[in-house]
Amino acid sequence: MQLLFHRIDLRLNHTFTIAHDSRDVQPTLIVELRDGAYRGFGEATATHYYGVTIEGMVVALEAIRDRIEEYNLTEPEQFWADMQPHLAENPFALCALDQAAWDLWAKRKGQPLYKIWNLDPVNCPPTDYTIGLDTPQKMVEKMQERPWPLYKIKLGRPDEDINLVQSLRQHTDALFRVDANCGWSADEAVAKSKLLRDLNVEFIEQPLPADDWEGAKQVYEQSALPIIADESCIVEADVDRCAGYFHGVNIKLTKCGGITPARRMISRARALGLQVMVGCMTESSVGISAIAQLLPLLDYADLDGAMLIANDPATGVTFEYGRIVYPDENGTGVRLLAAE
Repeated sequence: MQLLFHRIDLRLNHTFTIAHDSRDVQPTLIVELRDGAYRGFGEATATHYYGVTIEGMVVALEAIRDRIEEYNLTEPEQFWADMQPHLAENPFALCALDQAAWDLWAKRKGQPLYKIWNLDPVNCPPTDYTIGLDTPQKMVEKMQERPWPLYKIKLGRPDEDINLVQSLRQHTDALFRVDANCGWSADEAVAKSKLLRDLNVEFIEQPLPADDWEGAKQVYEQSALPIIADESCIVEADVDRCAGYFHGVNIKLTKCGGITPARRMISRARALGLQVMVGCMTESSVGISAIAQLLPLLDYADLDGAMLIANDPATGVTFEYGRIVYPDENGTGVRLLAAE
């Protein structure tokens, strides 16, 4: 098994702004595991917010290259368990490696991964399309550019948030979700939830700072809308902590370390009565296709990353008006256009 790296700068269709970041280019690392004719691909993006760099991921994986390349990959879960102690400080790198392992394993078996797991695509929820924080006019233009039944609206200017959603509501009947990216107080979140409910908003994602558990409890008990944890739910242990403080959790594969722990997080969330969402970090079709294998297990999905970029380096799953289209390919369905 051979380990290869593909470093790519993903160009965004529009400047993407959230409460704590703004960018036009998204650096990403695509990890390839090659075994003869079979090629497995995984992906993790760099992110300033979490201190993750492309070079840092490469260094972490290079340090265990021999272990990876000499490994007899028969069970992806065991591969993850054996690699995790060496990549515990870099879950993004672990995620890309784990995705590649699952893709390679399923391609060897000659089936799409979701079929090996006996999942039915009929049960897939739709994905939203994210509208990054901008002027109301620019945000309306982004919606008009891609008509969609479900939009995720990034907020983060407390004095303007409700007016902004009201402005957008005048231009579409689509269902909204709002993501405050830790930008509100508890009292503010409760008050805004009542106004947002009347604007056909489905739920609020991470309204408070991740460590404000007292405030989270207040919002959980008083909000007029469901509250979904994002920054408060990073790794497996966080799922239990979110019970009684959030109505659901948004699982990010890059943050938790890949498909393997994400599946356990989904199962645990279900056992605790939490709703389950899986999101993305503006990955290309490599990462989005890996995440999409989990789609039949979810209540909500935020898998629009590949739709936000202008130079997708791969083919894989696609979405038509919110609904997933799986390609006629094995594994996670990915083909890297630049791979030789």
